[in-house]
Amino acid sequence: MADDAEKTEEPTQKKIDDARLEGNVPKSQDMSGLFTLFVAILGFLLLFDFIVEHYFNLYRYYYSLFSQELNKELVFEITLISLREILLMVIPLALLVAIAGVGSGLAQFGFLFTTKPLIPDFKKIDPIKGMKNLVSMKKVIEGIKITLKATITLGIGFIFFYYFIQELPTVTAFALHDQLIWLRDKAIILALVMLLITFVFAMADIIIVRKQYFDGLKMSKQEIKDEMKNMDGDPMIKAKIRQKQMEMSRKRMMAEVPTADVVITNPTHYAVAIRYKEGQDNAPVVIAKGINEVALRIKKIARENEVHIVQNPPLARSIYSEIDLDAPISEALFQAVAEVLAYVYKMDKKK
Repeated sequence: MADDAEKTEEPTQKKIDDARLEGNVPKSQDMSGLFTLFVAILGFLLLFDFIVEHYFNLYRYYYSLFSQELNKELVFEITLISLREILLMVIPLALLVAIAGVGSGLAQFGFLFTTKPLIPDFKKIDPIKGMKNLVSMKKVIEGIKITLKATITLGIGFIFFYYFIQELPTVTAFALHDQLIWLRDKAIILALVMLLITFVFAMADIIIVRKQYFDGLKMSKQEIKDEMKNMDGDPMIKAKIRQKQMEMSRKRMMAEVPTADVVITNPTHYAVAIRYKEGQDNAPVVIAKGINEVALRIKKIARENEVHIVQNPPLARSIYSEIDLDAPISEALFQAVAEVLAYVYKMDKKK
């Protein structure tokens, strides 16, 4: 029992599917950040000329206002034009980043739509469970990851930023356009460095996240047995259903016995009822068969309905073992059955 309580078994596919329906999927935030950062850098490079153009439009507009007197109408105009130009610079890049965020999720766990995470769960506000979650191994690992990432990223970023600052006295002498080019180049270098660091952390994070995810879904042996029982149905219930089906099949079979032409027996243990209707059956058909008590019932019904009973032990056993219920007689047994039917028809003519 102690072993059954331990969650040592890998989760079944049903367990994983149920967790997915509840919105519980392995998602690496670092991998999402890596993909989003990559798209942001690529988008910035593609849109750089577009952004610079609108930046200069705004710069020239502001420069043209130096000789004008501020009033209510002019302030309103400045606000609208500034907002328009800023949005034109920001929105395309923001849309690319938003699409990248959605795409990173689809790449990790596919399309998923569920409302279960939105349903209030009052168990989550249990203070005892809350304290356990605060000191869980998962939280400790998460804290170490965040501290390590922040320290390494800020440290390396500060080193590059420090060297870039050393160039500022020279850059101040550049023209505005050249300053923007310098800023773009340094931003790309810094972004690529951050991209490389994020890539390393993302690879490690996705391994840790998936391991924690599947470890959290592990099942005990008893849980797997219960799941299989629920999927397949209770064995006792299935046995009762099978018993009921057999009883119904047996009743239908017994109802067919009065229509038989002959019942072949061995004479006590086996009984098979044969019917052959010319124009209806292509070959003699087994409409009932049984052994022991069932055989006795078949013979009893046959006698009550004046159906011929013929003793032929080898033939009875062969038909019972080789021919299914409601199936025609095979070619190998056809001659023997035909002789029995011929005997029965001859007896009927005598009557």
